[in-house]
Amino acid sequence: MLSKKVLKDIQSLSAKKQRREQGLFLAEGPKIAAELVALMPARVVGIYATQPWIDRNGNLPSSVQSVVEPVTETELQRISQLQTPNEVVLVARQQEAAEPVAGPGITLYLDTIQDPGNFGTIVRIADWFGVRDIVCSGGCADLYNPKVVQSTMGSIARVNVWYDEEETWLDRQRVPVLAAALDGVPLSAVGRPERAILLIGNEGKGLRPGLLARAASTLTIPRVGDAESLNAAVATGIILSHLT
Repeated sequence: MLSKKVLKDIQSLSAKKQRREQGLFLAEGPKIAAELVALMPARVVGIYATQPWIDRNGNLPSSVQSVVEPVTETELQRISQLQTPNEVVLVARQQEAAEPVAGPGITLYLDTIQDPGNFGTIVRIADWFGVRDIVCSGGCADLYNPKVVQSTMGSIARVNVWYDEEETWLDRQRVPVLAAALDGVPLSAVGRPERAILLIGNEGKGLRPGLLARAASTLTIPRVGDAESLNAAVATGIILSHLT
């Protein structure tokens, strides 16, 4: 049975301030728990799981096995951030991101991507297309927001996500800057760059004018139907599919 203190500590990680102060985050569900245990076992500090999950996972690394604690369905409901809890809640240490240097391949720069689901999906898409670094402007969602973590589906452990709080990172780069925009050059007319920074704008407002002005080229996904715009994560996936 979980103590009141443990319950309170886990529940507190729903708040950004507490996550930052403790340097911890939550991940939920068998799939993402398995990914994180495999990719970063040394950063796992607690696993709170129902007995069926524990029975199926008897071959965990010893360091992880030692922090597994059984919980009842009721306790899982109390510590879960999901509407429908799914067997296991994992607590892990956050990883300090490294400031990237744009080099070979594509580096993503996200401008005020605020929706946690979009943000996490973009991290997952970047992982799919081999993008190793994402730079985020001020105002982007918190990487360790539980909804972001869930949307990454484990890619959070493979992609370096760094926050450009002072928004000076682009000044230090020496590679072409491309921007996704509604009035850009059609993707079909663009080749595959050896190296580039791709700017992706806010879900509703797009890229801020100051950032858009930094781009050597603007790219667009040609519209055939009548939709006003594309979801930021969907657009990112389509553009990366072409550029990579």
